[in-house]
Amino acid sequence: MNIETINPYVIKILISAREKDSISSISKRINLSYGWTHKWVRELVKEGILKEKWKGVSLQENNKNYREILKFIRNNISETSLYYLVLKLSGIQYCFTKTDAVYFWTEGRYNIAKYRDYYPIFVKIRKEDFSLFTWYCKKLNLEINSKKGVFYVPEIIEEFNFTKKQDYFIEPLEETIEFMKKNIYNFEPALEIIYEMYKKGLNIKYKEINNL
Repeated sequence: MNIETINPYVIKILISAREKDSISSISKRINLSYGWTHKWVRELVKEGILKEKWKGVSLQENNKNYREILKFIRNNISETSLYYLVLKLSGIQYCFTKTDAVYFWTEGRYNIAKYRDYYPIFVKIRKEDFSLFTWYCKKLNLEINSKKGVFYVPEIIEEFNFTKKQDYFIEPLEETIEFMKKNIYNFEPALEIIYEMYKKGLNIKYKEINNL
């Protein structure tokens, strides 16, 4: 395969691409202009990774080059980063919740109960998107409800509220605050960070104040 074909645009296209898809849909999901998306899709058609169908393309999942690029993606993108990236490029309705919402709202300043060998990612998935979510997980060998490593812990519900922060969908701040209050012993420091960042009247102090 032509090495020039392996670039960030192609990687995003191949992460995002579904079994049957359209160039316009892929373009929207990866946030790239239709023209550039069309250019790289054409290259993937030449490589036999995508096949032109009426008004769209189909993914040739048994193509050797396709399998090699997926292997390249798994070996060269941080595993944790890949789990977050896939959700952003999938086009499904999701939002990060619980400790992941805390992480985003504190802008990375508070990240609890996550380790190299045990890294759950808490996410809400709309019920009608769950089968597509599991398809993406299978496509990229991403784990769900595992006991070790990086894995998703999905909450499957009909509808949910969400907002956008740092280019990801996350649970609204007020809902995240309520979660932290219910688990106060784990999240007192995070609540103070939230107070400092967003001036929320939480009336919670965690740091010791020494009166000299």
